[in-house]
Amino acid sequence: MRSIFDTVNEDMLKITEYKLLGKLPDPFLKDNGQRISSPAEWEERRKEIYKTAIELQYGTQPPEPEFLDVELLYYGVNIRGYIIHTGTREKPVHFRMQVIYPKDKQQKYPFIVDGDQCWMYHMSEAYLNAALEKGVGWVFFDRTELAHDLNNEGRGKGQLYETYPDKTFGALGAWAWGYSRCVDALEKLTGIPVDYDWIVFSGHSRGGKTCALAGALDTRARVVNPNATCAGACGCYRIHMKGVYEDGTEGRSETLDDLQRVFSFWTGPDMEKYRKREEELPFDTHFLKAMVAPRALFISEAAGDFWSNPVGSWQTTVAAKEVFDFLGAGDNLFWYFRPGVHSHSVSDVQMLVNIIKHLRDGEELSDRMFKLPFKAPEPAFDWSRPQ
Repeated sequence: MRSIFDTVNEDMLKITEYKLLGKLPDPFLKDNGQRISSPAEWEERRKEIYKTAIELQYGTQPPEPEFLDVELLYYGVNIRGYIIHTGTREKPVHFRMQVIYPKDKQQKYPFIVDGDQCWMYHMSEAYLNAALEKGVGWVFFDRTELAHDLNNEGRGKGQLYETYPDKTFGALGAWAWGYSRCVDALEKLTGIPVDYDWIVFSGHSRGGKTCALAGALDTRARVVNPNATCAGACGCYRIHMKGVYEDGTEGRSETLDDLQRVFSFWTGPDMEKYRKREEELPFDTHFLKAMVAPRALFISEAAGDFWSNPVGSWQTTVAAKEVFDFLGAGDNLFWYFRPGVHSHSVSDVQMLVNIIKHLRDGEELSDRMFKLPFKAPEPAFDWSRPQ
């Protein structure tokens, strides 16, 4: 069996069906029909993109809190636990945060913020040490303390909805809000060796969707790493695919219809009207990816993870690179595929840490980066960045 640490090749995944429902929209085209022509105009265009890539896709977002207090619950040699009190004075929100840092406190370290504490079964000692032993710390929180993750409950269940009842955010918006509050909390703490210039967001699957949204919104995240997000963040609404992996497994990608049928409470309410009408969306997932620019974005995927739409993820990443290049930040966009299926692996953490160390400390970039497990189709867009 091939190891998750192996390099992929283009014969690993055979694409048996590929549907492009429409060309990817042009992110440089303003709402008035004119194209931006200089990087100085990007911030205004980014505000327009916010209306679709954020508010249409995820609903109107919860605002900055009225207050934030941090209460210490426990501590050990290189671990501390806290409860964050935040939200509004009238309807406060409370959730826990755990900080794990390298034992050597002689310098300040990058920290990875991850909302997947509710799924800690995959966070083995090897997983944690892939960062800690390279001088990178962890910040964990359980996003489900902010909004429930139960598809039989329907929309709007959890304490954050009680705090901000006038907003239309789905669970992904609530969970993304938690990432930013963890950064707020870190900024208030003393005694933890945090390099505040190197805050990193990461998450897997639905947590990866959350990470992508949080990273698009909070510019304090120097590196944003959504892992295997499937539909609703880094895949592609307009691309549907089927394939056969090298072990003979067959599968297909998740569609917007799949997402809305089971997990509509994750997204904004307006996404429902685009079920089976993806080609009419005024955006696709490259818009969300482009909102991270010029900061660093790292898309990590698995070659045999059909549901995550490997082809669509790669196509929208290539499209987003036009924006990164336009802003002079092409070297800040990273992507890789590893062998295997849907998981958040030690290999994925190692690659993320490699990028952090590459950008921060000049470490050589892994040769596993930028290799496809399938034969590349033609680009899914017919525009290019303004010259």
